[in-house]
Amino acid sequence: MRRLIMGLCAVLCLYACRQSNEYKTYLHNPELFSQTVHELNTVVMGNNFPPMVAARNYVYAAVAAYEIMASAHPDRYQSLVGQLKGLEKVSLPPADKDADVELAALLAYMKVGESVTFPEGSLEIYKDSILQVARDKGLPGKVEKASQLLADSVSASIIRWSKSDNYLETRGAEKYTVKDIPGRWVPTPPMYGSAAEPHWMEIRSMVIDSASIFEPVAPPDFNINDKNSKYYKEVMMIKNAVDSLTDEQKHIAEFWDDNPFKMNVTGHVMYGSKKFSPSGHWMSVIGIAAKQAKSDYPETVYAFAKTSIALFDAFIQCWYVKYKYNTVRPETVINKHIDPNWRPYLQTPAFPEYTCGHSTISSAAAEALTSVYGDNFAYTDSTELEFGIKNRSFKSFRDAALENNWARFYGGLHFHNSCIISTDIGARVGQLVADRLKMKKK
Repeated sequence: MRRLIMGLCAVLCLYACRQSNEYKTYLHNPELFSQTVHELNTVVMGNNFPPMVAARNYVYAAVAAYEIMASAHPDRYQSLVGQLKGLEKVSLPPADKDADVELAALLAYMKVGESVTFPEGSLEIYKDSILQVARDKGLPGKVEKASQLLADSVSASIIRWSKSDNYLETRGAEKYTVKDIPGRWVPTPPMYGSAAEPHWMEIRSMVIDSASIFEPVAPPDFNINDKNSKYYKEVMMIKNAVDSLTDEQKHIAEFWDDNPFKMNVTGHVMYGSKKFSPSGHWMSVIGIAAKQAKSDYPETVYAFAKTSIALFDAFIQCWYVKYKYNTVRPETVINKHIDPNWRPYLQTPAFPEYTCGHSTISSAAAEALTSVYGDNFAYTDSTELEFGIKNRSFKSFRDAALENNWARFYGGLHFHNSCIISTDIGARVGQLVADRLKMKKK
């Protein structure tokens, strides 16, 4: 009898251990965190957010998750309190050994990600599905409760901090005034959308001192009548390039299109199609890199946080330049002065041409990721497969940013001069963020 009881106890003990290991194996898998970022990315896409607004969701969510991981691994990571503008305190509940920090980081990411811009509850079904799987694998109620408490406490601090970044104030700010002045931006077909976020440079930055910290040279003077002018040569360069694109150049343009809402027009039929925004594309690249590098959970969260910060600040810098110069798009110039039927290969987004947002933020992201995983980190980017566009492979993150430079030119969206300058400025933003932030201790 005694042997039977001891045998049953052993079996129960082994079952309990197996259950415990099962839920931990599931929740502590860094790919689950990357999958959750992808889920937020999908929700952002569904809400038609422009890329800079999307970047705001990603950065606050990533900082919340990072603060939880940093608090649990003080030997490896340092809090961002005092390092990011306005982040003076993050409230942590009393230490509780029952709290699962990986689960807490995941819950905080979802809580903040859905609360910063769109209605709370947008990720509720996804969150419930994760928790149900974890419960089925033996997640104890006390662990779930303690983890939720930790997540809620940090989330409240980050959401409170986000509310002071001037986002709400810019919602009611004065709109962009369209003026029929040669060289000045005007809405483009087929949507003729209003200028997107003309006050984004007023959003509080994370690390850079101000939106104007890296002041690029002015764009070439608008001069479409002088065939020897730099401006005319830039116009003809992009027209000729788009008129003679190779299949490879078309693939490059399509791969980096990242139009969050494209208006398709066929005869009298108009319909919209969606993809991840430029910032969403780089969220995917971070997940690809983390998986390839076999990053553990804390390092994966660290990579997302650092890169998200660089992306966020790069948008602020770029939007300052865009609405300082308000330069016209190639499509408008060519249609008015050269060929009224000419169209770019990609659809022109609704904001001024100089500087190039995609080139700026891609270079910033590349520098941040290089600081995490090193240069010459070769990888294959499969982000666009779900949109029917085949993969592209790169020798490094910087190599990818340089290709993006050409992509916006091939797409007919930006003069090449703009792309070159934007790539340089974005790299400077990313490098500054990487240098200033003291996140990883060893």
